[in-house]
Amino acid sequence: MSVFWIVLLSTLSLGVSSDGLSVNTSSRPVVVNVGAIFTFDSTIGRVAKLAIEEAVKDINANSTVLKGSRFNVIFRNSNCSGFLGLVEALRFMETDILAVIGPQSSVVAHTILHVGNELTTPFVSFSVTDPTLSNLQFPYFVRATQSDLHQMTAVAEIVENYGWKEVIVVYLDDDYGRNGLSALDDALAARRCRVSYKAGIPPGVVSRSDIMDILVKVALTESRVIVLHTYPPTGFTVFSVAHYLGMMDDGYVWIATDWLASALDSASPFQSAGMMETLQGVIFLRQYTPDSERKRAFSARWNKVTGGSLGLSTYGLYAYDAAWLLAHAIDSFFDQGGSISFSNDSNLLSTRGSKLHLDKMVIFDGGPLLLKTLMESDFVGLTGRVKFTDDRSLVSPAYEVINVVGTGLHRVGYWSNYSGLSTMAPEALYLHPPNRSTSGNQLKSVLWPGESIRTPRGWVFPNNGKQLRIGVPRRVGYKEFVSQVQGTNNAKGFCIDVFTAAANLLPYAVPHQFVPYGNGLENPSYNELVKLITTGFFDGVVGDVAITTNRTKTVDFTQPYAASGLVVVASVSKRNTGAWAFLRPFSPQLWAVSAAFFVFIGIVVWILEHRMNDEFRGTPKQQLITIFWFSLSTLFFAHRETTVSTLGRAVLIIWLFVVLIINSSYTASLTSILTVQQLYSPIKGIDSLRDGDDPIGYQVGSFAEHYLSEGIGIPKSRLRPLGSPEEYAMALKRGPKKGGVAAIVDERPYIELFLASQCQFRIIGQEFTKSGWGFAFPRDSPLAIDLSTAILTLSENGDLQRIHDKWLTTSTCSSDNTELESDRLHLKSFWGLYLLCGVACFLALVVYFIQIINRYRQAARDEFTSSEGSSSRSKRIQTLLSLIDEKEDISRRDRKRRKLEMSMSENNGGSRSERERDLRSNSFNTKS
Repeated sequence: MSVFWIVLLSTLSLGVSSDGLSVNTSSRPVVVNVGAIFTFDSTIGRVAKLAIEEAVKDINANSTVLKGSRFNVIFRNSNCSGFLGLVEALRFMETDILAVIGPQSSVVAHTILHVGNELTTPFVSFSVTDPTLSNLQFPYFVRATQSDLHQMTAVAEIVENYGWKEVIVVYLDDDYGRNGLSALDDALAARRCRVSYKAGIPPGVVSRSDIMDILVKVALTESRVIVLHTYPPTGFTVFSVAHYLGMMDDGYVWIATDWLASALDSASPFQSAGMMETLQGVIFLRQYTPDSERKRAFSARWNKVTGGSLGLSTYGLYAYDAAWLLAHAIDSFFDQGGSISFSNDSNLLSTRGSKLHLDKMVIFDGGPLLLKTLMESDFVGLTGRVKFTDDRSLVSPAYEVINVVGTGLHRVGYWSNYSGLSTMAPEALYLHPPNRSTSGNQLKSVLWPGESIRTPRGWVFPNNGKQLRIGVPRRVGYKEFVSQVQGTNNAKGFCIDVFTAAANLLPYAVPHQFVPYGNGLENPSYNELVKLITTGFFDGVVGDVAITTNRTKTVDFTQPYAASGLVVVASVSKRNTGAWAFLRPFSPQLWAVSAAFFVFIGIVVWILEHRMNDEFRGTPKQQLITIFWFSLSTLFFAHRETTVSTLGRAVLIIWLFVVLIINSSYTASLTSILTVQQLYSPIKGIDSLRDGDDPIGYQVGSFAEHYLSEGIGIPKSRLRPLGSPEEYAMALKRGPKKGGVAAIVDERPYIELFLASQCQFRIIGQEFTKSGWGFAFPRDSPLAIDLSTAILTLSENGDLQRIHDKWLTTSTCSSDNTELESDRLHLKSFWGLYLLCGVACFLALVVYFIQIINRYRQAARDEFTSSEGSSSRSKRIQTLLSLIDEKEDISRRDRKRRKLEMSMSENNGGSRSERERDLRSNSFNTKS
């Protein structure tokens, strides 16, 4: 392909030299030749030529650079033509130039960079910003300026900063414009924004009428945020026509890329003042170059050289630094042993003898080493630090954000790849950790077109006579929410009134028409209705549309204007208390566990008290009666047996606390059962409904069907579609055994309206999903955001509640102080108490048996000593049982305390005497 371009386009390269080169210079030459290709008579070219000439003077005046070699730049004019640029590049390839400064434009670059690839000659450009010029495709291309990849990211962050979602791009339809547009499209998409309309301007000379035709089409679109990416002559014509068409008035936003900065900066003060009239309120980007003493000195020198007739733009600064970049790289090239040598291109040997003399073009043998030194360069120039990253981009890309105000330029902030938008200069931000969060993005106040300080909304309804097509469900039941006016396409109802009231609060008109959706015989599918927004059939949907996860993946919803969620409604019946009502407070499981614990506590206390408490001794029958009597009497705190052991008292205190809680809960629950009329339903909620096998009703078109079948796994065979409140009532009255349903699952607003006139049904359990109703619009629609704000306003000022009261009647059922039967008290409510009591009993028994085992060991040791070392197993067991059963001796103090207690017991009507208990105890021991 490279050979093809060279052969084809060199046929018109008149005056190509026939003298080839075969130079081999091992030492530093007297003169180092470098080429320069750009358009001399252009906004950028005029500044660049003078800047490069001044750079050459400074380089040759500096003895530390090139060390005796003179730096010479040979200028060639490309006249903004890719063809002429190629011709001049080929002419350079016949000379002893080491590198080329240029090209200036992307169109020329795409043409001539193939020459650099083929002949290994570096091209250093100070103005080509096309992001598609990759170092992979063009390894000998060095971009000594910022890429449009960064500039378009800055534009996208400005759009995001002000909350705009769509932009229009007016661009020059060539490589420069198209590739810049592509980079902007990607940057916007990463921020959930998009280019809604692309208006391409043909390259070359374009008449004012052609631009007017383009801008008239732009004015008919919805977005009012316009990005202008072109060259200065065309760009100023666009602004002039826009001003004539009234597109520079209030409501519009114009963002220009850095072409405008180069034009304004390089224009004389008189020319600049004339341009400002049509640029009021425009914001544009300028490549940021940090302030420095060297930069200020060069600016003063520039003004002396030009006499104020030509301003210094940033591209002039980059052109100056590009010359210095080559000078430093060539100096390093010689330091690393590089030599100036050229050789013939073997691919061109076949053209030898041709009148075109293509074989005279030579390869620069030191090109790879020179390219390497260029990439390793690191110095501080007029534009700041000149250093390349791994992808061959300049470090620290940054832009200024400028606002045209009056006859001056007002800087409103900066953008840097390090920290995004900010009012602080980038070099100040480099001292802090990077922060690219959008919450930190900020700019100073901007004066927008029309001299407005209020941030434009960024969009309007298209001025093409088209009204928004708003889909409205054609309902069969619950027409209070939304219904069609007979004989018209108009709609009415609660949802329609909310939408109308919210739209009236917007600061602009919303031309729309309601389009009914559905056959009128059954409720339409709301999922299909919402999908029609994504196909463009509807511009929005207004109605009782629930906000669900699947729907939010394809459309945007407004702020919910009505709370919603799925509930269960079923038939209920009044339930009499009955003769066995006293058993209903506790579940059977709780009754069983409580009874078992009463017996268990009696046994534990008997074990702990049997050895030292006479009240827990006696015949086996008497002790068994004592166990049951003591445990059951604790229910009423009427136990008369005293506990003397520390372990027994600890267990009894914890058990009495448990009994207190159980007793109080039982009393409260039984009181509620006997005093409040109970309503009974076999359905307890969505869980019991799911676990059963009875049919379940749902509303046709509702998302309840999908939730019941896919969300919680109820078979579709159990689901019954119902279309109206009348069908609801009939299905519930019939019940599952007569072809009806056991319950209906639907959204709360419908159920509340249904129960307003159907008092024999009730909501069972709690609402088991949380959602709301909203108006649906296409993704990233600004109307959804504005209507959300309006809905919040309606809610705050009470209008939303008044609309609700107008359409949705309150319940006509009389209040009979009835309530659904509450769930019984279950073991799960008290297992913690029982666990605490069980652990206490277990620990007490462990301590008790440790004491018994210690005494048994002592007794066994004594017995072993007395029996002269012999002891049978039966005898040891008998010893252990006697220790467990025998009455433990108590101290004299304890006996006095016991006598005092017995005396008090006899005075209070005690039924037994201490002597009788001792006799029974001795009798029991004798029998044992």
